[in-house]
Amino acid sequence: MSLSIKDHEIDIVIGALRPDLTSFMSEWRPIFSRFHLIIVKDPDLKEELKIPEGFNLDVYKKPDIDCVVGTSTSTIFSGYSCRYFGYLVSRKKYIISVDDDCYPAKDNKGILVDAVAQHITNLTTPATPFFFNTLYDPFTEGADFVRGYPFSLRSGVQCALSCGLWLNLADYDAPTQALKPEERNSRYVDAVLTVPARSLMPISGINIAFNREVIGPALLPSLRLGGEGKFRWETMEDIWSGMCVKVACDHLGLGVKTGMPYVWRNDRGDAIASLRKEWEGVKLMEEVVPFFQSVRLPREATTTEDCVAEVANVVKEQLGSKDPIFARAAKAMVDWVMLWKSVGSSTSSPGA
Repeated sequence: MSLSIKDHEIDIVIGALRPDLTSFMSEWRPIFSRFHLIIVKDPDLKEELKIPEGFNLDVYKKPDIDCVVGTSTSTIFSGYSCRYFGYLVSRKKYIISVDDDCYPAKDNKGILVDAVAQHITNLTTPATPFFFNTLYDPFTEGADFVRGYPFSLRSGVQCALSCGLWLNLADYDAPTQALKPEERNSRYVDAVLTVPARSLMPISGINIAFNREVIGPALLPSLRLGGEGKFRWETMEDIWSGMCVKVACDHLGLGVKTGMPYVWRNDRGDAIASLRKEWEGVKLMEEVVPFFQSVRLPREATTTEDCVAEVANVVKEQLGSKDPIFARAAKAMVDWVMLWKSVGSSTSSPGA
């Protein structure tokens, strides 16, 4: 981990969709025990959480969420979207978020991967979105800029978002996983890449980290499928949020990296049973991608909040009439910006 980063500058945010976190927390103890954790219980989860002792953490349950944002707003934090509440109430510079069905991975040498350290390395070394370096991340030990890379671009830009990957169960959509039910990802690729400017990507919320001070408001719960469920392939909230983040980063001259660190993702759910729920999202992507590819923000948008508000306006104007889900997403984005500004630094700890 970067020597300039202190442990107290980092929050680990975990959305709890399962009641028993004993094995999850135990597996992550060697890595997470140094940091403050924010665990947000899915408001729809009825059972009490089981969390082992020995961690510095705050747990937020439905009454805590209601207290901070009000009962009418708290409904946006159900399912996987509960983690966004953790993003909202954190006051740390860096946030690392891992799904509760993921465990630490091991690299090609059998060594346990410190996902927090790698994410922080990604975030604290420059990104190079304006010219692609064919030898991966030039700021990684043992690599550098290749011949022909302009020296004027070698200083790079600030990296705002780090997107990690997954061993075992990759983040496929339900149709792909249903067609390949036995396929598992066993390839650990020791590499990090900067995603080029103006290139979109399906950002997965399973294993990510970001600079909250720089891009926090763009990580938002806004697009919710009509039949959204409790498995990753039944949701699209993180994909939509990722599009917003990438457009904001491109506009503000910030970088996004993908690759290491890996986590080990356990099998969960039935892809065939989830097909019907996610099919709506699969079809929507045919509209969403061309839309975000065409979005250009005005110069007056100088903050992340400005960018989100501008994207929301364009969503409402260009997509709102095509499907009610887009109109609702646009409104949710505007509401989120207002919530981000209003909650500010006044948030109290749970139960206070």
